[in-house]
Amino acid sequence: MARPFQKIMLKLSGEALNGESELGIDASALFRTVSEIKKARQKGLCMAITVGGGNIWRYRDALGLPIERCDSDYLGMMATLFNAVCLRAEFEKQGVVSYACSRLSVPKVLDDYDRRAVRKRFEDGEAVILAGGTGNPYFTTDSSSALSALELGCDILLKATKVPYVYDRDPVRYPSAKSFRELSYSEVLTQNYQVMDATAISLCQDAKLPIRVFDFFENGNLKALCGGKDVGTLIF
Repeated sequence: MARPFQKIMLKLSGEALNGESELGIDASALFRTVSEIKKARQKGLCMAITVGGGNIWRYRDALGLPIERCDSDYLGMMATLFNAVCLRAEFEKQGVVSYACSRLSVPKVLDDYDRRAVRKRFEDGEAVILAGGTGNPYFTTDSSSALSALELGCDILLKATKVPYVYDRDPVRYPSAKSFRELSYSEVLTQNYQVMDATAISLCQDAKLPIRVFDFFENGNLKALCGGKDVGTLIF
């Protein structure tokens, strides 16, 4: 049994929201995502959610378009705004007090990220939704989640995926792929396991912030993690 954590950063991919929809955001997937987070939010637990935008825009999927890398990255950041607004609406619908903000300045849509203001809401128990990546190109939402976790004083970073563990190669393509229950930051970096980008891993390593990689699509996994159960792969 792992120890329970009180201040949690959840890195949520855009694919958690798209389900079977061709629009990028599916109503049932959105409902399930917020329901899982709602069930995991115990008394006294603080949770922030960094949301990606890959269900709407990915740089690697748009290489055939005449768009420069910087512009493509900004489009990806804007995609996270779509997801954050929808998450906020679903939280409100399910009766959860939430707050959404962005490091990419779009004041008519979301508040600008302000560390002190966000940390106050976070520590008051609101579900804090963070969009806009780092606000700069060439950085992923993995890096943004690590940065925000450190700024908010989180105890752990939870990386939500669609597989149960970190593997030495893609378990979908290679059924014999080896899974890991524990890894060091150095092992992830030197072996180039494709779990988070190197910047995010290095930030967590420097601050000794543990990372848990887990299957978000398995019902109850997030609640189990928040309760201190040993789920997924621990990187420390």
